[in-house]
Amino acid sequence: MIHSPSNNTRLQFTLEAVAPGSRARAGTLQTRHGAVPTPVFMPVGTQATVKAQTVESLQATGTRLLLANTYHLLLRPGIEVFKKFAGIHRLMNWSGPVLTDSGGFQIFSLPHSREMNESGARFKSYVDGKSYLLSPESSIEMQQAIGSDIMMVLDQCIPSMADYGQAQTAMELTHRWARRSLAARKDSPAALFGIVQGASHVELRKASAAFLRELPFDGLAIGGLAVGETHAERYDLTELVTEHLPADLPRYLMGVGTPIDILEAVERGVDMFDCIIPTQLAQRGVAFTSHGKLQLRRTVHKFAEEPLDAQCPCQCCRDYSRAYLHHLIKSDEVLGWHLLGLHNLAFYQRLMVEMREQIVAGNFAGYYPRKRAELLRADEDNPNRPPKKNKLAQPPRLGDYELHQSAKGFHSIRQVSSGEIMHSVSPPSEEANRLYIEQSALAARLRETNDNELVIWDVGLGAATNAMAVVQCFERCYAEIDGATPRQLRLISFELDLDPLLLATKHSAYFPHLHHGAPSKILAHGSWQHDSQLLRWELRRGDFRDFIDSAAPPDFIFYDPFSYKADSELWTGEIFARVFQRCSVKPAELYTYSASTAVRVALLSAGFCVAQGVGTGPKSETTIAFSELDGAAQHPLKPQLLDHKWLTRWRRSAAKFPATIGENEQMQFAAAIEGHRQFAQTA
Repeated sequence: MIHSPSNNTRLQFTLEAVAPGSRARAGTLQTRHGAVPTPVFMPVGTQATVKAQTVESLQATGTRLLLANTYHLLLRPGIEVFKKFAGIHRLMNWSGPVLTDSGGFQIFSLPHSREMNESGARFKSYVDGKSYLLSPESSIEMQQAIGSDIMMVLDQCIPSMADYGQAQTAMELTHRWARRSLAARKDSPAALFGIVQGASHVELRKASAAFLRELPFDGLAIGGLAVGETHAERYDLTELVTEHLPADLPRYLMGVGTPIDILEAVERGVDMFDCIIPTQLAQRGVAFTSHGKLQLRRTVHKFAEEPLDAQCPCQCCRDYSRAYLHHLIKSDEVLGWHLLGLHNLAFYQRLMVEMREQIVAGNFAGYYPRKRAELLRADEDNPNRPPKKNKLAQPPRLGDYELHQSAKGFHSIRQVSSGEIMHSVSPPSEEANRLYIEQSALAARLRETNDNELVIWDVGLGAATNAMAVVQCFERCYAEIDGATPRQLRLISFELDLDPLLLATKHSAYFPHLHHGAPSKILAHGSWQHDSQLLRWELRRGDFRDFIDSAAPPDFIFYDPFSYKADSELWTGEIFARVFQRCSVKPAELYTYSASTAVRVALLSAGFCVAQGVGTGPKSETTIAFSELDGAAQHPLKPQLLDHKWLTRWRRSAAKFPATIGENEQMQFAAAIEGHRQFAQTA
């Protein structure tokens, strides 16, 4: 033991070990309802129940501490029910400790309007439309009625990529609410944690930690992460904050995450975690195993007699075959959700026990890289990428398209007549995510509180790689936003020839992104809608030029037709001018894989402001275009607009003028590019 328990009677925390060569810690929380070893993972019991689990199944997984949500329990069943039952423990028949979230994140995530001011957050109930004011005082009152062992202060959560001014204002409000929460607690025996905010701004995170550690909290949490930042940014900010937190208080990273996220955070000194991922992914047929992450919907499991994970002693693995689990998930039976959820929670709890053992033994520094590689594995028994010996001697073909296998083993679609390959260097889904999803910060935009529908134009459906990357991003956000909903999204795909998608669906074993019901509905009906009714995917079949003026004005345009060589008519200044005109209704952003001078000058001539995009595949740069001059400055990633250095290179370029510009028009065209508003800004 390296640290004695604190004198705090509400919550005793004993720090027992810090791993050599690491910040990883092992300790024990002593609560009113029992001791909890750390690191600890809390299953999310939003509505006083963990989805598809019983109290008995939770206990069987090794769960010691549950999380419940103040916001949802305030609305239903309401404070009077908890007062009658003297708290949540008797109501749900749970004898272990309970931590309650304050409701701040759910208020932030509300899809409908809510008022936020110094008093608190006023909102309408999704249950009966009744108006509520959730203040620091009423949040504490509700948590006391629930009878939680650990309460959280009310905080203002904002997107992690918010600008400095917005982040500072929210942080300072959170600090004032923290003081009010402490005052409202009075002599309650429940512990109370403060929440460090500050978005992605290092100085604000330091300031927030410094402010809160001077107040008499029983623990401190890191809030405002997993709401828009990259994994690397999340890990860096977590490490930064833990460096500025007291060693003698427990540290809680809120809403995180996957097994690899938890390992990374433990390495950086975090003690407590919660997330809906184990049960939410179980509903979708995903299981975390010692073989890697498995998708039980895959046909490869249809006749599999072996258990889900031979190394797991849980009831799911002990009593049932993969074939039966596959059947349950494909049939949408609740038992499948229950069994996979039970297994995933058991996997998480064993991970906690294993990490703790390695920390106490002083071996975590060596264990961490081995475990990291293990947790990043895919399905090792049945990889999505087939062995090289299965390489097709005569690729299947449909119309002008054929299946293409790269030297790296992944598959794409190749147009025979032009030789063009869709995603020729990087795996299709990887390239789609990097170029379109990550670069547009789509996840963060979906988590914004905004009643306006987000519209994406997917120009060049192809094998639906980009479209399915959008769908999967939406579904991740929907799964991860506990009790709330992402922004409403409308995805419009434009495609003249559906043969690439038809060919890919016939050989979907080579295209993991098509292991979903949406593409088949698009092919059959021209539309698909997510069960939540918040995402609608529509197909406009025909020439893109025929739809520009009638399609709903876009927020994002993922511009991915074949290259100028194969599809030159879609890369002209005239087409981009029509697109730009359609974007006059509201600010829009266009993303494309091409960084050619010809494409960029066509975009500039149409009126767009053009910036450098990230590199992907063989390209060191791609292109982003904005309909507004301040678009790049407002973008979360702050891309660099083309400047006078680019203009100098353009003057020397052999592709200085589009082919449609005659000699008599060249001088006027050059003057227009030279005088473009974005170059005037950087002059």
